[in-house]
Amino acid sequence: MRFTIQTSDVAELSGHGWRARELCVLNADLKAQDIAGRYPDDVVIGADTVVSLDDQIFGKPKDMAEAHSMVAQLCGRVHEVLTGVCLIHKAGNRVCRFAESTRVKFRLASEVDIDGYLQSIDPLDKAGAYAAQEDEGRIIEQVEGLLSNVIGLPVERVVEALRLHFPETLEAP
Repeated sequence: MRFTIQTSDVAELSGHGWRARELCVLNADLKAQDIAGRYPDDVVIGADTVVSLDDQIFGKPKDMAEAHSMVAQLCGRVHEVLTGVCLIHKAGNRVCRFAESTRVKFRLASEVDIDGYLQSIDPLDKAGAYAAQEDEGRIIEQVEGLLSNVIGLPVERVVEALRLHFPETLEAP
């Protein structure tokens, strides 16, 4: 199995008017369809991750002030991380879409803790402005579900979907 990473140029839909689960699957589909148009004979995986708290969707922050606001709202609370995934083989006319959900609880943090945390990561390219892969227990208190989902791609679910819908991708060359 050989993978290459391609970046989609499609404009992602924003949170206005969409529920988090719908939004991340729609954006994953847009990304996958864009790349599949260029590589119709390959199986393409598109993914999009959002953070949801009290029906509010947190995507990637536009600046450090918004990143600070997002993390401050999440501190001391449980939120949901949703990753929409779209697997598509355009030439074979096969598509599989799903969303994986993980619950994450943040520790309480003072303003100084938040600023220090944000300075230690790159929050502007991460949904919810935090990095589970770089956390080391600083802000995340508990994860219920797949940690890989919080990092940005629920690998275990993707492999399951490939086995079920695209078994030829997992066969040895």
